Amino acid sequence: MNKRGSARVTILSLASLGVVSMGALALVPIAALTLFRARQVYAAVATWLARLVLRIWGIRIVVHQDKPFPREQTVYISNHTSTLDLFILVALGLPNTRFFLSGFLRKYVPLGIIAYLMGTFFTVPQDRPAERTRIFQRADRTLRRTRESVYLSPEGGRITTGDIGRFNKGSFHLATSLKAPIVPMYFHIPSVIDPGMGFNAGTGSVHVYVRPGISTEHWRLEELNENTERVRDLFVRWHQEIRGINHGEPSHESVNLSAALEAR
Repeated sequence: MNKRGSARVTILSLASLGVVSMGALALVPIAALTLFRARQVYAAVATWLARLVLRIWGIRIVVHQDKPFPREQTVYISNHTSTLDLFILVALGLPNTRFFLSGFLRKYVPLGIIAYLMGTFFTVPQDRPAERTRIFQRADRTLRRTRESVYLSPEGGRITTGDIGRFNKGSFHLATSLKAPIVPMYFHIPSVIDPGMGFNAGTGSVHVYVRPGISTEHWRLEELNENTERVRDLFVRWHQEIRGINHGEPSHESVNLSAALEAR
């Protein structure tokens, strides 16, 4: 990275940190006044902050979908390739949705505060299976009671190889238990924008593709492995299809996120 590129990353990273920190500080008294029960308010603030951070970096989201995100309980999943994914997810403003995120993120205190207020389920590494099971069981009970939607990444960590990674079964176990449809999303982040595991994001458009929901009404836990692999196969095919698309300028079928939200 040259000096100019290094300076850009430093300046924009500090600006982003300032935005997130001020947002977290503003949310704390709001949460106290609302007795920490207004999650949708905190989520709306988080969505605004995520969009602002992306705007600082010169990144625009283009959403490709046939219909709006569902209002009923849904399990959202996506590929996971980049540091940008967290901000893209929150910027989408998924209705009434909680998130599963790595507990590692809590070391970034402003992010941890916002995520906590949004009702995030913090996970632990795969080498702590008993604790992970307890986290998923608690999430199942909570979501069954609240009927909220939830997002999980079946790949777990960021996959920067250019392929679809191995899928963990947690997302599909939860969807099977809740009998909630799975809505797959695919994030296409051009290489000139994608910072991978780092922070040096470029400027341009990120494309989010959304497929219709997959019914889990007749899924059984005995078929968990098969259903997990079936959805992964869908992502592998989808990945190949989208890589063959020219993402120069959005087509007339694409929906600019800001325009779509203003039209709601």
